[in-house]
Amino acid sequence: MIKVHHLNNSRSQRLLWALEEIGVPYEIVHYQRDSETRLAPDSLKKVHPLGKSPIVEDGDKVIAESAASIDYVARTYGGGKFAPAYDSPEYLKYNELMHYVEGSAMLPLMLSLYVGRLGEAGAPLGPRITSEIALHLGYLATLLGGKSFFGGNEISAVDFHVTFILEAVNVGGGLTKLPNLAAYLARMQERPAYQKAIERGGPYNLGG
Repeated sequence: MIKVHHLNNSRSQRLLWALEEIGVPYEIVHYQRDSETRLAPDSLKKVHPLGKSPIVEDGDKVIAESAASIDYVARTYGGGKFAPAYDSPEYLKYNELMHYVEGSAMLPLMLSLYVGRLGEAGAPLGPRITSEIALHLGYLATLLGGKSFFGGNEISAVDFHVTFILEAVNVGGGLTKLPNLAAYLARMQERPAYQKAIERGGPYNLGG
């Protein structure tokens, strides 16, 4: 059975959602952030040297990184429904977006979090960070358009991955002026598999 090393209030929540949507039995090993530093416990380093989450164990395989772990379970257990074939016309955009979420979109959000803790010392960087976040949200809003999912008519691994970004932005009301993204996020959060993942993964508060 798949084992997910799951850290509270983290990217690993989207992996649990992916597993619930795909319908794969899995076991959760829970970890809690330090209440002061908000960092993961050192015990995660016994599973993977980086000590980050999510980490998937499947037999003798150990997979870290959000995109890699979600893509792995989608391709291995999804029966071709959640990730396009490598030789399909849809694959290039799918692959781009799976990398884009952590490679580009997440960076200004993390900078906003860390720079915000600097107070006045970080203030000069604020306008540039804000403009970068707006750039990415505009791109995502245009990309989604009026579609139900980022890949088209059916949910895919891209949706599991990108929703985390929208949740992080929405903590501060960042989707207020982007109705298609706000409606999309609400639809994703209403899905039974999403709710089941929250139930199994524990309280989920990106603002905490």
